[in-house]
Amino acid sequence: MAKTYATGRRKTSIAKVWMTPGTGKITVNGLSLDAWLGGLEAKKLRVTQPLSLTKQDTSVDITAKTTGGGFSGQSDALRHGISRALCAFDPAFRPVLKPYGMLTRDSRIVERKKPGRRKARRSRQFSKR
Repeated sequence: MAKTYATGRRKTSIAKVWMTPGTGKITVNGLSLDAWLGGLEAKKLRVTQPLSLTKQDTSVDITAKTTGGGFSGQSDALRHGISRALCAFDPAFRPVLKPYGMLTRDSRIVERKKPGRRKARRSRQFSKR
């Protein structure tokens, strides 16, 4: 099995993911997953969810580079990238990941600010007098 590459996206974040056969080590931006996400345990579980569903926790090494957004968007982009890399790694994983929505790019992004408004939809306070 060779090195597999995939890209994951969420909000304004992009995760480039390289997957190789190995021991289950996850490296993000040169740091281990625990050092990168710190005490955000729920986000760690979301990132490793595709690996646990396909039972690949201890059989692949993941190296990733994330840019843009914050930890929430980057961790979800990483999850998307890992899912896509697993499908490229072995097409048999696709029916396992698809029902959980792991292969769908979450397209919700921040709405743009409109002219004459304070934010995207918020208008100025109305003064009667």
